[in-house]
Amino acid sequence: MTLLARSAAALHRLTSRSFFVPRPLHRTFYAAAHSAGAPLASSTRSLRTAAFAMTNQPNSTADQPAILKWANDKGEFHRQVSSFRNEVSPAADAQFPAEAGRYHLYISLACPWAHRTLLVRNLKGLDDLISLSVVHYHMGPEGWKFATEEECPGAIPDTVNHAQFIREVYFKANPNYEGRFTVPVLWDKKLGTIVNNESSEIIRMFNSAFDHLLPADKQGVSYYPEALRPTIDELNGWIYDDINNGVYKSGFATQQDPYEENCRRVFTALDRVETILAEREFLTGDGQFTEADIRLFTTIVRFDPVYHGHFKCNIKGIEKDYPNILRWTRQIYQMPKVAETVNLDHIKRHYYMSHGQINPTRVVPLGTGPDLAHPVIKPKGTSA
Repeated sequence: MTLLARSAAALHRLTSRSFFVPRPLHRTFYAAAHSAGAPLASSTRSLRTAAFAMTNQPNSTADQPAILKWANDKGEFHRQVSSFRNEVSPAADAQFPAEAGRYHLYISLACPWAHRTLLVRNLKGLDDLISLSVVHYHMGPEGWKFATEEECPGAIPDTVNHAQFIREVYFKANPNYEGRFTVPVLWDKKLGTIVNNESSEIIRMFNSAFDHLLPADKQGVSYYPEALRPTIDELNGWIYDDINNGVYKSGFATQQDPYEENCRRVFTALDRVETILAEREFLTGDGQFTEADIRLFTTIVRFDPVYHGHFKCNIKGIEKDYPNILRWTRQIYQMPKVAETVNLDHIKRHYYMSHGQINPTRVVPLGTGPDLAHPVIKPKGTSA
C-alpha cells in the first residue's frame, strides 16, 4: 500500500464526520499530499483541505474508503448531525432577531435538504428579506464551491463573505470547526456567523419568525399550523426515515443486506403515501398544503431522474407506478414560485458527477423524469 493510501485510510479510521487532521499525522499528510500533487499544507486548515482532496480523488486508492466513511461495519449509511442550531426569533431582544436584510441563505439547487429552505423562502415571500447564494452543482475535492452565472447557469456567487468554497463560510463562523461543510446555511450578516445549518429548523423559522415584516396577506400563511402539528410531525417522522433519508440509505449502502432492507422500506413508505393521496389532495387533507408536503416534494422531484437509477431505488417509478403521487407532485410544482426552485440540470449533474464511488464514469443520463408541467388530473375521492 502506498504512503498516500495508508495516510488516507488512517484519516478515515480516525474521523467519521470531519476533516480534522491530528497533529501526529501532520508530517505524514504533508508528504502524502505533496506526492499526490495537492498544495503543500502548512496549517491545520490547509491540511484539512489536502486531506479532503486526497480522499475524494475519483480514481485513487483512497476512493473506495470515501463511501465507507458514511457507513458502519454492517454497510449501513448514517447521516451526520447538523452542528449550528441557533434560532431566528421575532423577539426584538433575541440573539438573532428577525430583521429585513440581516440574513443570507446559502444553498445548492441540487440538494433536497437545501431545496426545502428555498421553497419556503419563496412561498412565504421572503425573497426581498433574505438574500441568497447558490453553489455550483458539482461537489469536487474541496466541497461545494461558488461560481458565477456564466460559469454555471443558476449559480449565484457569495456576495456576503466573498468565499470561493462553502467551507470558508464555516471557518469564518468557527476557525476550529471540525464538522461537515453542508448546505443549507443561514448566515447572520450583522454578527458574522452561522445561525443554523439544519434545514428542518430553518424552514420553521422562515414559516413564522419574519411574519411581522411581511404584508398582511402573507402573515397568515403557515405551513406548520398548530391544529395540524401532531399530524405533520407524525408524517415527517416516517417520511424522513424511510423516504427522504431512505433513498440515501439505499444508495450509500455498501453491503447487499442493508441495501435491500432500506430499498424495500422506501417503496413500502411510497405505497403508504400513494394510499393517503388517493383520498386527499395533500398529505394532511384537502386544501391543507403543509410542511409535510414540502419535505416530501423535494425528494419526489428527484426520484425518477436520480434516485431510481443512481441510488438503485428501482423497484417502481413515480411516473409509471404512483399516479396519485405524480398528481400531487405536479400540483405542487405548478404552484406560484415553486417551478423556479426545481433545477433538474443541477440535480442530475450533481449526483451523477459528484458521487464518483457510485458513478465512476460521471456520465449523466438524458432522462429528466415526468413532465411536471402537464395539466393536473383530479383523482377520484378528492376535491383537488
